[in-house]
Amino acid sequence: MPKLAANLTLMFNEVDFLDRFGAAARAGFKGVEYLFPYDFDKAAIAERLHDNDLEQVLFDFSAGDFPGGDRGIAVQPSRVGEFQDSVGQALEYAAVLNCKLLTCLAGIPETGVSDDRTRQTYVDNLKFAAPQLAERGITLLIEALNSRDAPGFWLLHTSDARSIVEEVGATNLAVQYDIYHMQIMEGDLITTIEANKDLIRHYQLADNPGRNEPGTGEINYPKVLDYIDSTGYAGWIGCEYKPAGKTEDGLGWARRYL
Repeated sequence: MPKLAANLTLMFNEVDFLDRFGAAARAGFKGVEYLFPYDFDKAAIAERLHDNDLEQVLFDFSAGDFPGGDRGIAVQPSRVGEFQDSVGQALEYAAVLNCKLLTCLAGIPETGVSDDRTRQTYVDNLKFAAPQLAERGITLLIEALNSRDAPGFWLLHTSDARSIVEEVGATNLAVQYDIYHMQIMEGDLITTIEANKDLIRHYQLADNPGRNEPGTGEINYPKVLDYIDSTGYAGWIGCEYKPAGKTEDGLGWARRYL
């Protein structure tokens, strides 16, 4: 049976961030994820996790000025020092929150930088980060996004993510497969998952179009989730969607999994 984690960046926005942990637990979730925890005290988040018997599943390295349009800094040669600092920051939070998955968003290439240099910067940054995470038993994830929601983003396809993982060669580097993003970029979901299940260590979901909850769009989620379950995948599936209305009112699709 798939294990669902509530994404607290997008879900339960009816309440303040620290109150979303309790809201998720009351709705039946046992795990949570979000983009970035860095605006909040580590101990305060850990307290909410403990009080609500929740597992911290995943969060991301700092992605730069996200509200200002950054979507990661790992491909940008001028920001290598900033990236390295973000690894240390993420590890500090992961230690307190007992989080075993961290995601590195690639970002948007810098103007005037060749694709070869962009790729090499990304590979070098991942080679810097992966061993540090491995020492702490943490898996490093990379994620392809869609070019409609993230114009200019460098990593756009599952095959590209696989190529980077294989080039870096770190045993704790893997793929975060976002069903919503890859439905837009590739379709053919089950075939792609089958071909890459050896490298996928985390899934995320939302329906398309709209990025709302399953059942609001074109993706046959009962079939896709049953297939993922049939592969023997025992990890979490992050619900990274924008509720079409009040979060709890849109959870009917999830009741069989919670």
